[in-house]
Amino acid sequence: MVAANGELQRFVHPATKADGSMSVLVIGDWGRKGMYNQSQLAYQMGITAEKKDVDFIISTGDNFYPSGLTDENDPAFDESFTNIYTAPSLLKKWYTVLGNHDYRGNAIAQLSPILKAKDSKWFCMKSFILNTDIAEFFFIDTTPFEDKYFTDPEDEVYDWRGVLPRDKYLSTLLRDLESALIESRAKWKIVVGHHTIKSVGIHGNTKKLVQKVLPILEANDVDLYINGHDHCLEHISSHHSRLQFLTSGGGSKAWRGGYDRTSINEKEMRFYYDGQGFMTMQITETDIDIDFYDIFGNVLHKWGASKSYFSSI
Repeated sequence: MVAANGELQRFVHPATKADGSMSVLVIGDWGRKGMYNQSQLAYQMGITAEKKDVDFIISTGDNFYPSGLTDENDPAFDESFTNIYTAPSLLKKWYTVLGNHDYRGNAIAQLSPILKAKDSKWFCMKSFILNTDIAEFFFIDTTPFEDKYFTDPEDEVYDWRGVLPRDKYLSTLLRDLESALIESRAKWKIVVGHHTIKSVGIHGNTKKLVQKVLPILEANDVDLYINGHDHCLEHISSHHSRLQFLTSGGGSKAWRGGYDRTSINEKEMRFYYDGQGFMTMQITETDIDIDFYDIFGNVLHKWGASKSYFSSI
């Protein structure tokens, strides 16, 4: 299966709670066969997911290090995913995008129905839309936006099947994202990608996303942009729109340093943690609550808002 042309397919995750509320866990940059505290973090994720009665999990990419999967039979799929996230509370659907490390292997393998057959919780596409009763999630493929992967890949070989010609792929993705956001009547609009838009971490802001994607998000009242890529936990607000930038990329190897205060307005910085951890979202029709956790289950940062708050911005 090759998802070409950047087009956005739609899927539905039906509500399971009587009050229509939804609980989501977000993790990124994790797949290291249990090393770098991946297994320990997975254990804590299971505890928290049970307490929160999580409906599904979002993965922000870089699912398998160092270079994605070799094919659908790569044992890394079991060693880094199936055999790690075994808690009953994590045996929910994992909605997943690709990161730059995933593109360094056989990127198409991660999209294969063979993996879904091996592990029913796995769901991965390059870009897609997930509809729920109260929120709409727009997953976008951010790796092809980065020029350096094309112009200066160093010793890496990227799997650009379905992406080339690049200009057409990106223009189609941007067009379809904008169209879908304009048409959306969801209570909450949430966009998910691997790369940062705003970050004070080691990778910093992603210039092409700031130029091409950010104006679309701001013009269409997107509430949250969620990403990984920087191996940290992070919350940055916007001083001129409702948009919140949330990084959950602490799924395994972390503690990389690189806090760059010059990349954003200091008043926008809400929270930064350089270690391993994950994030949860509690969403109702009127309210949203965000919690960031460390590897021990400590809540490091909390943030919440109501729709009336967002409407006033």
